[in-house]
Amino acid sequence: MSHQIIKDLHNRYTAKQYDASKRISTEDLEVIKEAIRLSASSINSQPWKFVLVESEEGNNRFHDTFANKHQFNQHHAKEASHTLLLAYDPEFIKEKFSKRVDVEVSSGHLPADMRDNFMGAYAFAEMNTDENGYNGSWTKAQVYLALGNIMHTLARLNIASTPMEGVDPDLIGEKFSAELDGHICEVALAMGYPNTDEDWNHGLPKARLALEDIITTV
Repeated sequence: MSHQIIKDLHNRYTAKQYDASKRISTEDLEVIKEAIRLSASSINSQPWKFVLVESEEGNNRFHDTFANKHQFNQHHAKEASHTLLLAYDPEFIKEKFSKRVDVEVSSGHLPADMRDNFMGAYAFAEMNTDENGYNGSWTKAQVYLALGNIMHTLARLNIASTPMEGVDPDLIGEKFSAELDGHICEVALAMGYPNTDEDWNHGLPKARLALEDIITTV
C-alpha cells in the first residue's frame, strides 16, 4: 500500500540507540507541541500534564530517576534529543472539568447556552471514580490517546521515538514534582534520531499479526 500514512507507520519503529549529537529542530518541536495540545480525550477532559525534557539539567534529573529500576532505559535520558513525560491526573474533579468547558465556550466550539448541558458529560468521569475520588485508571487511558497521536506525528516528521513504560513513577514524581503538579507519570517518550550503526532494531521488517487475525468486518 502506497498511502503516506502507511509509509509513515512502516517507517516508525522503537529506537534502541540514539545519536546524541543530533537535535530536534525548533520548528519541529513547535509542531510536536501543537500536536500534543490537539490530542483527543474522552469528553475533551484533557486530564493530563506533559513535561518536555530538553536541558542538560532536566536530562540529568530524568537520568537519576532510573536509580532503582529499569536501567535498560536510562541511557536514553542523555542520548535522545528530547524526552516527553506524559502524566495523568489521579483525581480529575468536576471543578477541573468546568475549566475545560469554559474553553469549549470561549473558543466558539460550544454555544454559551449549552454550557450547563455539556457539564453533564462529567457523569462519564464519575462512573470511573471510586469512593476515594480516584479516577486515574480512566485519566491514564486518555494519556495513551495522546501518546499514539504524538508517535504518529513524530513518524510524519521522520523523528524516531521510544515509548517507555519502564520508568519509575515514584522517582519521577519526586524529581519533577514542581512540573507535574500532582500528576502521575507512568510512561515517557524518548525522541530524536537513531544511531543506525548501533541500533539493532533499525531497518527491520514489521512483525504484526495478519489483518484477518485482528479485524472482523460485520
